[in-house]
Amino acid sequence: MAHLPSDRGNTVQLGDGLAVSPLGFGGMALTPVYGDVDPAEALRTLHHAVDAGVSFIDTADIYGGGSNEELISQLFKDRRDEVQLATKFALVGTPTDGYTDIRGDAEYVRQAVERSLQRLGTDVIDLYYMHRRDVRVPIEETVGAMAELVKQGKVRHLGLSEVTAQELQDAAAVHPIAAVQSEWSIWSRDVERNVVPAAAGLGTGFVPYSPLGRGFLTGTVDTTSLGAKDFRRNIPRFAPDAAAANQAVVDAVRNVADQLDATPAQVALAWLLAQGGRLGLPVVPIPGTRKAARIDENLGALALDLTPAHLEVLDAASDAVVGSRSADPTWVSEGRE
Repeated sequence: MAHLPSDRGNTVQLGDGLAVSPLGFGGMALTPVYGDVDPAEALRTLHHAVDAGVSFIDTADIYGGGSNEELISQLFKDRRDEVQLATKFALVGTPTDGYTDIRGDAEYVRQAVERSLQRLGTDVIDLYYMHRRDVRVPIEETVGAMAELVKQGKVRHLGLSEVTAQELQDAAAVHPIAAVQSEWSIWSRDVERNVVPAAAGLGTGFVPYSPLGRGFLTGTVDTTSLGAKDFRRNIPRFAPDAAAANQAVVDAVRNVADQLDATPAQVALAWLLAQGGRLGLPVVPIPGTRKAARIDENLGALALDLTPAHLEVLDAASDAVVGSRSADPTWVSEGRE
């Protein structure tokens, strides 16, 4: 399996001068959102990611009720300078227990960053995201408060998650936006209609979360046996009938993988990287995993070349996906466009 060059010189420029590894790591998988987690194994997985050259680590203040940031603080004890850290604010609650509010008011922004800095054990956050849009507050207020954090040296770059094209444009008028993070994969392509073109026009990079379809695109997820606390039980496209229909996209990914002597995960990631080239913007997926071996597997996508014929097959399969990617359409950009 491919690793990044040992000199770590292989980087991708997102927006606003932020350089990161060409593949990131999504930290949410190292919390109990998909079942119980062994903290010691989680820390070993983080160390392995950095050892392999994945220096772009993504977390959020609500993952594990703050425990994910605390886990990353253990990595930072002797490796802070090897990592570009992204974390987020705005959601109140946890993925497993549910969310009770979204806050984007300036006072909350100031409170949230101090809590994250303390849990992370660092004095600066490389990329600070608004996790979800608080529609009660003008986005200019939220981003204005975030921009103050940049002036104070507590944050280096700003990002937005699950915003519409108009929200992105309004935010960028206040301060440069380095990255938009939204769900994007072979089976979640709604962002391509408006948000991706807006980001490309602004020089903003894109960070797809759930690039493997929350594991579904790997062909290893049995939707009939998801645990009681598994977050995916709430997502319509994981419901039995939808999941059965969506198996067609998994079959297409697997067929391409077999042709290339690759894995489905590598094909799904390579498709996203190819989309960045086709749509004219830097794309850095952040797959999450609990297993170190999966990080090595995922890195193999960087050396995988999909032909136009492969892309045509995968594009066609994506058009037939059944079910929403969110239990609440307004929760994501698609529902507000």
